[in-house]
Amino acid sequence: MTYQSIVEHTRERLGHFFQQCGRAGARRPALAIALLLGTGVCVGAGAGIADNRMLRAELAQQQTQILATRRDAQREINALAARMGELQAEANRLNALGERLTRIGQLQDGEFDFNKPVGVGGAGPVRDMSKPELDTGMDQLKQQFKASGEQLTVLESLLFNRQIDMNAVPSRAPIANSYITSGFGGRADPFNGGAAFHKGIDFEADVGDPVLAVADGVVSYSGVRSGYGNVVEIDHGNGYVTRYAHNSRLLMKVGELVRAGQEVAKAGSSGRSTGAHVHFEVWENGRVVNPVKFLNQQSPLRG
Repeated sequence: MTYQSIVEHTRERLGHFFQQCGRAGARRPALAIALLLGTGVCVGAGAGIADNRMLRAELAQQQTQILATRRDAQREINALAARMGELQAEANRLNALGERLTRIGQLQDGEFDFNKPVGVGGAGPVRDMSKPELDTGMDQLKQQFKASGEQLTVLESLLFNRQIDMNAVPSRAPIANSYITSGFGGRADPFNGGAAFHKGIDFEADVGDPVLAVADGVVSYSGVRSGYGNVVEIDHGNGYVTRYAHNSRLLMKVGELVRAGQEVAKAGSSGRSTGAHVHFEVWENGRVVNPVKFLNQQSPLRG
């Protein structure tokens, strides 16, 4: 039975009741008045109860809708929080990559600070941002992060390759805290006094001082050469070979990989030598060249 049929049925019964009250009132007026008053109270109470039930039902329905709306809003917030976390992680990765490139490129302190906030501004008015606009903005930001990350990765690869190339070029002295005692080119022979061509440069050293590789490379010779005594030769690729002579002891074997600054021998006075020192030569594409131009040439990529 529907709500409308219940109401109509109740109306019919009340109409019939009032008709009976009317006939009774004609015979006994006092009784009719009492019945009408009592009926009014009952009807009013019944109507109040019905209205109260309807209000409670409406309130329950509204509360259900509110809870559903809250759940939907929370799901949206959780989704935005997840996307924000992804963007934050990407931003942290880009910051770390940028700082690494700053160190590799040897930018001056403060020249490019990835931790410094970026200055922004703008004039009003300001309005509320809709959810679709926020989603679009976050998508665009994600694409920008992706493009920037790809560009920085390519730059890192280029700088790394350049670092490898530069590390393979002689760019430092073969012994620390020393000085040149004899230069490259023509000079008087220290034994016979006649004119001689000096193929390298000599550095002051004490017996046992560390002799250092001037660049990355592979040991191509380790042994004795006439006049040079104990010799280490390193092939650096790109046509460069360096020679370290008159050593007291050799520390590397042919085929071993060496890094720039690594100890390869102990200084000495073996071979045709008047005293302890380090004889250093640089060969470029099979031709001996003056090593001075390579000394203390720090790679712009070397920290």
